[in-house]
This record gives sequence, structure tokens and C-alpha cells, in this order.
Amino acid sequence: MAPTELATTGRRPRGVDTRRQTIWIWAFLTPTIVLYGLYTLYPIVASYWYSLVEWNGFSSSQRFVGISNYQAVLADPAFWSSVKITLVFMLLVAPARILLSLLLAMLLNSPKLPLRNVFRTVYFLPVVTTTAIVGVVMQFVFDPASGPFTAFLKALGSDAGIDFLGDSGTALVTAAAVYVWKFFGITMVYWLAALQTIPNELYEAARIDGAGSFHIFRYVSLPLLTPFLLIITVLTVEDTFHAFDLMQTMTGGGPFFSTEIIEIYIYRWAFSASIPQLGFASAAAVLFGLFVMLVGALQAWALVVARRSRKELS
Repeated sequence: MAPTELATTGRRPRGVDTRRQTIWIWAFLTPTIVLYGLYTLYPIVASYWYSLVEWNGFSSSQRFVGISNYQAVLADPAFWSSVKITLVFMLLVAPARILLSLLLAMLLNSPKLPLRNVFRTVYFLPVVTTTAIVGVVMQFVFDPASGPFTAFLKALGSDAGIDFLGDSGTALVTAAAVYVWKFFGITMVYWLAALQTIPNELYEAARIDGAGSFHIFRYVSLPLLTPFLLIITVLTVEDTFHAFDLMQTMTGGGPFFSTEIIEIYIYRWAFSASIPQLGFASAAAVLFGLFVMLVGALQAWALVVARRSRKELS
């Protein structure tokens, strides 16, 4: 637009407005990009480098050792034990979160339920609570001497208090139960969002045809919820691999390393060892990242196969 045209119309050229908007967009994005680069991208790249050197984190000298750290990690039985514990923890948490939250979401999705919004808020409150604080509080709750849970068991007739967090046979299950309770609400919200995509007309038609609650769930809700089930499963499984803050504050990986998930194994070598081994810990962290990526790839493959199967059936 020429200057004469600007004078006659009183409007700026469209190109000027576009450039100005672009400048403002980048002005607002720059702080986020800088902080993300400094505190996310740089640590990831640095971890790959640290995994190739021998370094205690204090001295300025770093000796390049190649893949020796990876070989040492893969040869450490404690690493494979932490992998096993992480997988067991995932198998304890993921099905419970997915299935129990689905049942509760179906109940809270009913318009006939009084105060359903209040119940939704109550079940979601633990999600917004700081995880580390929850872990510290749960240490008090499960205290075998004076904890509220012990008092509850004694009220039911149990004579001796059980040290749920101090017994290697119960610590992991107890931590998994707390983790399910802590993040139960977010999975419930996923299911509520999925249930609200189903038209009420389908439920009404099923009731008119004489279908009961079970048959409505089996033949109406479940088929329409299958795509959401796959997505929610992916999100939940990925989430269970990041339980460091809760596990560290509740058990610290004990007793006898029975709750030492991979994240705590990495933390122990990086910060808790008498002589920190940042290179060794970085190698374990890289392997853990590759493991999580592999699990995500398998889930994505399962999602693609499920979609193809639905298309073939239709």
C-alpha cells in the first residue's frame, strides 16, 4: 500500500501490521524459549556428554571414558533391580488408576448424582497438592507407633502396628497405593472428558430398548471409549515412570532398596554417594530415557494397530 493510499484510507499497510504482530509474538516467546533452553534442552545435551566422561561433579577435570559408564551401568545388578522395581510399580499403579478412575468417572458423570461437582473437586484436590509434602505426610500417616492408619487398624482389632513403609514386603505396594490416590483425580478428569463426548441420545435409545446399566456400558460406552482408553493408558504409563519426588520423600528407595526405582538409583549415584559419580549417573539417566522412549514407541505402535483393526472391522 502506497503512502498516498495510507493517507486516503487512514489504515496501515497489512504487511506492517503482520510484522508488528510477529515482533510481539517473538517478544513474548523469547523468555520461555531462553528458560526452556537453559533448564531443559541444555541439561539433556549435557547429560549425554557427562555419560561419556568420568567426573565427580566437583573437580574441573573430566576424563573421557567413552562407553565405559554404559558398560558399568549395564553390568550393575542394582540397575536391573531398579528397572524391575520400576516395571512392578507401573503394573501396580497404571491398571488401578485407569480402571478405578473410569468407574468413579461414570458415577460422577451421572446427572442424577447430587453434589457431583463437589465430589469431582474433592477427588481432584490431591492432584494439586505438592507431591513432596504428600510423601512427608504419608510417613506420619503410616507410622507404626502412632500413625492414624495404625490407630485405625487397632480400632478394627489388630494388636500390633504394621510398618508398611519399613517392611520390604509392603513398602512398594503402599507407595503405589499412595501414588494412585495422589494422581487419581487427573485420570478421572480424562475419563469425564471422554464420557461427555458420548451423546445422551444413545443412552436414551438403549434404555428404551430395555438395556440395563451393564449392557449400556458394554455395548454403548465401552466401544466409544476405546480410543480414549488407549490415549489415557499411554499418558498413565508414562506418568508412572516419574515418581521420584513421592518415592524419595516416603521411602528414599528403602527399605533394603525394595522401592529403589530407576530415578532414585540415578539420584543415589549422582548426589547421595560418598563420592558422586556424575558420569555413571548420567549414563544411567540416558538409558532410562531410552527405556521410556521405547515404551512410548511400543504404545504408539499399539495405538496404530488398534486403529487399523477398527478400520478393518468397519
